[in-house]
Amino acid sequence: MNLFAARWLHWVALLAICSAYLQGGLVKLLNFPGAIAEMQHFGLAPATPLAIMTIAVELGAGLMILIGWWRWLGALILAAFTIGATFVANRFWEMQPPEQMMVMNAFFEHLGLVGAFVLIAWHDLRAPAAA
Repeated sequence: MNLFAARWLHWVALLAICSAYLQGGLVKLLNFPGAIAEMQHFGLAPATPLAIMTIAVELGAGLMILIGWWRWLGALILAAFTIGATFVANRFWEMQPPEQMMVMNAFFEHLGLVGAFVLIAWHDLRAPAAA
């Protein structure tokens, strides 16, 4: 059997891609005051509704991807969310070294996640029966 054709490996890869969002959503859900503080830290208002929406997006879209229910849509939602969050949280162009380098790396790592989510959507929309 070809390892790369194994359905379990496909699911584990999807879990790895979604892991930061599932973990982040759960942490925010279990520490809601911390989630509100995070929104305030980044200057986002109104903080409470945005924290609720962030939790819903991270958990909801992540689960959509894992269970395969409108996976392509969940992937595009997380791609859009990640682009927005990246430009809010990783503004490396406003920083000085050495912090600038770490934040710039995070910025481009997040762009890589956006690419992964777009590929998930592309794959599902091309061959939904095989997803």
